[in-house]
Amino acid sequence: MFKLEPSLPVEVRPDRTLRVKILDSCGLTCTFCHNEGTPVVADNRDRGPAGFIASGGRSGRVSLYLSTNGANFLPARIEPDEDYALALAAMRGALDLEEVHLTGGEPTLHPRLPELVAMARELGFTVGITSNGENGAAVIPACAKAGLDRINLSVFGTTPEELAAVQHPRYRSASLAKRKIDALRRTIDTALACGVKVSANIVVPDRSHIPRVLRLVEEHAPAVTVRLLNSLAEGDESVNAVYSVLDTLKAVPVRHILTAGASGSRTHYRLPDGRDVYFKQIRPVRLPETCRDCQFNNGRDCAEGYYGVRLYRAQNGPFMVGVCIQRMDLCVSLGHFVMSELRNEVRILRDEEYARLRRQPAYA
Repeated sequence: MFKLEPSLPVEVRPDRTLRVKILDSCGLTCTFCHNEGTPVVADNRDRGPAGFIASGGRSGRVSLYLSTNGANFLPARIEPDEDYALALAAMRGALDLEEVHLTGGEPTLHPRLPELVAMARELGFTVGITSNGENGAAVIPACAKAGLDRINLSVFGTTPEELAAVQHPRYRSASLAKRKIDALRRTIDTALACGVKVSANIVVPDRSHIPRVLRLVEEHAPAVTVRLLNSLAEGDESVNAVYSVLDTLKAVPVRHILTAGASGSRTHYRLPDGRDVYFKQIRPVRLPETCRDCQFNNGRDCAEGYYGVRLYRAQNGPFMVGVCIQRMDLCVSLGHFVMSELRNEVRILRDEEYARLRRQPAYA
């Protein structure tokens, strides 16, 4: 449960980020993957929406919420073409956006990733990517030249056994996991050498993971910004485990950072040696009309609240805009979104929450 400590200053930033799923391919089979709410293409290519499967396909990959989220399209690979540029420009105009964040699948496997970065930069966006690091060393130099600002790395293990444990049983190979961990380290080194900011997102499911997390913090800070995340599925047990990590590190809270108009939030901690660590949590933010009667809108089932807008391209179809990975039935075509009440609802929520949060006494 997110708690705002009244003694800490609060920094409020309006949500001006567009998340763009640029491809579906991935070289890992993590058992907790939500795959941005869409089906795994390799396992559903010959299936219609009524027959989409969330897991159990030949790839070994999963799409965690697919069985209940109403997804009705397969995502296509987005190319750096005129349609992409027009889609970004339309979304920027609709919501006054400033950042494009490229996701997947695994974005570093996209063969034209530097061009996607360059086109977004030419339109005036800052550009980030979320990655598991498996191919970053090969593509980050060109992406950095194209204007890539930052890379958020999903980091699970310090040992092959730890990474293998969260893969599909067919791929629980220590040798394969070692290659993936080595690739992640090369990605970090390459990004830092190229001047790209690097963050490591580390999930802490429960207290049994504390030794692993402490090793990751020791390995990656201070060159990398370390962000600890609680596991939504584990509830208070996970939150308490994060606080135990922070206590062990003797971390002192410095400030809260809230994203107005979306559920993302962080608390900034400082370690005795001057290193910084962040605890990233989900605030209970909802779209007032769209989320009001949702079956998941309760204290148990809503995984991320309203987290922001996402852009997809449907196979053999238009660009699609989504507002929830658990309710992919809410996705609408880009043309519909920019003229819709949903677009107005997103913008009004952000602007009103930004004004409200700035009025609280701890605002910095």
